[in-house]
Amino acid sequence: MRCVAVIVAAGRSRRMGFDKLAAPLDGVPVLRRSVERLMEVPEIGRVVAVCDAERFDTLLSGTFAKPLDRVDGGRERQDSVFAGLEVLGADDDLVAVHDGARPLVHPADVSAVIAVAAEHGAATLARAVADTLKRADDDGCISESVDREALWAMETPQVFGTQRLLAAYEAIRRDGRRVTDEVSALQAAGDPVRIVASTRPNPKITVPADLELAGALLD
Repeated sequence: MRCVAVIVAAGRSRRMGFDKLAAPLDGVPVLRRSVERLMEVPEIGRVVAVCDAERFDTLLSGTFAKPLDRVDGGRERQDSVFAGLEVLGADDDLVAVHDGARPLVHPADVSAVIAVAAEHGAATLARAVADTLKRADDDGCISESVDREALWAMETPQVFGTQRLLAAYEAIRRDGRRVTDEVSALQAAGDPVRIVASTRPNPKITVPADLELAGALLD
């Protein structure tokens, strides 16, 4: 089955205070590293970067191993993903949606998610929750423990049959709902999504300390 990757890179990095996708990791911008990682995945035939033209020209200039296209993003993450889906072709059987701020995803993990999605229609990379979890009240005081059994932290890529994900997002837009990832869109449509456990670190760059962690992992 033919798979295309959609990299979501239209955010403004409000929590960072600067463009985290342009931040260098061993001299290479975060977004470029994310694109290059997906280019290494044999099952992915091309990549679509959802970002504005300035970011694309600044961070993704030059040549890549596979075709790289661009489309403007939207106001919310789900709008950006939908924009990426709209430019896919009829032959793009599977779509792998990946955060531009996850530059360390391992190609073997991506291939594993694609394989499960090809068989079952929907799959996501995720990590089992290992920390002790507590719920706090409005005053910041712990109110109860949360059982971490069977809890998973969602990562990307999240891979789906293209038409299945497009239909789920069309329903979300029609109903005026908001979701924070593609798994949530499939859940709203009543479609099951299989979990594939990460075998290697795949952090999302969200705060400055995450850049330090990613740099250490690269080293």
